[in-house]
Amino acid sequence: MSHVRIIKKYPNRRLYDTDISSYITLEDVRQLIVDGEAFVVRDARSGNDITRPVLMQIIAEHEEHGQPIFTTELLTQVIRFRGDSMQGHLGSFLERSLQFFLEQQQQIRGQIGNLVGQAPWALLNQLAERNLDLWRSFQQGLGSGGVTPPTRKSPRTPKSRAR
Repeated sequence: MSHVRIIKKYPNRRLYDTDISSYITLEDVRQLIVDGEAFVVRDARSGNDITRPVLMQIIAEHEEHGQPIFTTELLTQVIRFRGDSMQGHLGSFLERSLQFFLEQQQQIRGQIGNLVGQAPWALLNQLAERNLDLWRSFQQGLGSGGVTPPTRKSPRTPKSRAR
């Protein structure tokens, strides 16, 4: 079983990481999530698990900056589900939907990687070289007379009608 990091939250709202014996910020907790670290946040006095409220706080703070993930309509619907007989199913539905979304995202990234098969710059270099070759062959065709440039048509003059 993997190690679960214990973070204690004190009444003064400070977070203490017991693994590194140091106070940390909510941003540090967010970075633990990004890094895939397993952790639990416990109330320092009672020992209760308060991980979910801390995660909600991180989400709320990040929703204020940049483009929000949760629209007002989505949040309204989630609040309406509170107390509904289907409330217990909403969380698992959202969790499965997000997991499906992440799997699709990884598949698309993999397919793009297979199409490209190399670094984007290398692909751009190949395209540039191919375009350069096409341009050279076009120029050679012009020089050898193999390709004739388009000729200008003389402008038409309207015929005058004699009566």
